[in-house]
Amino acid sequence: MSPSDRAGFASLHHRNFRLYLVGQGVSQAGTWMQTVGMGWLVLRLTGRGELLGLVTAVQFVPTLLLGAFAGALADRMSRWRILQTTQVLAGLLATLLGVMVLTDTIRVWSLFVFAAAIGTVNSFDTPVRSSFVHEMVGPDDLTGAVGIASTTNNVARIVGPAVAGGLIAGLGLAAPFLFNGVSYLAAIGAFLIMRRSEFVITLPAPRERGQIRAGLRVVWADPRLRTPMLMTLVIGALAYENQVSLPLLAKFTFGGTAGSYGFLSSAMGIGSVLGGLIIARMGRATHRRIGWAAAFLGVAMLVGAAMPTMAFMLVALLFVGAGSVAFITSNSATLQLTAPPQMRGRVMALYVTAIIGTTPIGGPIIGFVGQQFGARACYITGGLACLVSAAVGWRSLAASTEAITAAGEDALPGAITP
Repeated sequence: MSPSDRAGFASLHHRNFRLYLVGQGVSQAGTWMQTVGMGWLVLRLTGRGELLGLVTAVQFVPTLLLGAFAGALADRMSRWRILQTTQVLAGLLATLLGVMVLTDTIRVWSLFVFAAAIGTVNSFDTPVRSSFVHEMVGPDDLTGAVGIASTTNNVARIVGPAVAGGLIAGLGLAAPFLFNGVSYLAAIGAFLIMRRSEFVITLPAPRERGQIRAGLRVVWADPRLRTPMLMTLVIGALAYENQVSLPLLAKFTFGGTAGSYGFLSSAMGIGSVLGGLIIARMGRATHRRIGWAAAFLGVAMLVGAAMPTMAFMLVALLFVGAGSVAFITSNSATLQLTAPPQMRGRVMALYVTAIIGTTPIGGPIIGFVGQQFGARACYITGGLACLVSAAVGWRSLAASTEAITAAGEDALPGAITP
């Protein structure tokens, strides 16, 4: 069966992937509740955009420091076991944070401790989970699976923030954290009942010195990997800082509450769902689509920055969300299909480091920009970063697409047979 025949929703034929979607859907809804709760908690305790950016940055420092190591670990060990461990630890941290908020024992310094702890768990969870999708569905169904997984996450992004706003208003600020802790039980249960015999296993890489450096060399030597990765570094640092920019827009630009922040995040989630469904139906990803997605996201962010009211901003965020998920999905699928099989975990770890591990750099920058020049400037900065990256990388992306098409899709290094 050709890749084009298997485009779209063929990945849903895989039982393990269906279980994964259910577990992650519930868990991600809880995570988005916690994201809203954390942003509002920081603003309630400090009232400053710079500190919101700094707390967000601390949460992603571990990914910057440990992401590449996590990728090497994923190439050597069972991703299934690693993910079970990270779900348990993340659930315990969320519950403990909720208890401290409930008992009014949370302080600014302890927020930084929790942010670092949560970030450490995520530094292993996110890159391993990214490469685990290939293990559940194989190469032919990968692009559709990444699109559907992104859609599931963004359905959770619609539900989670909206519910979080209601929970905070009705039950207090501790509720999103406590609900998130419970939500991890669904993810843990899904992993436990998967059929391991149905995984598409790549032979594990041997344990040896220099594995992280080897991954870096492979990415840098191949323009099909290097150009998307460099674009992701810039866009990840400056455009994907919504944990900083959206609370600032809600509170200081539109004079809203935690519920307003939830609505903004949900609107972006709705757009992301639509974008994910479109990507899932488009067949195997190409490098050229990465450039188009980056340009679309840049324009959408600049338009969003000019919106005069909350209502218009909600509409603009539909397009920002669609562009955001299009860039992430096209990039993730393309890198997985292009990477050598035994390097896939390390390549995806470097990608995750580029997209979210750069937050320790980008978060404070965007927080400072928002504090000094207004929250709208956060989106102007991100939009320009997207457009410049797309323009600079376009020639390389087009050449990579043409080279792969000429060689035949089956010749992709990542296209292994189940």
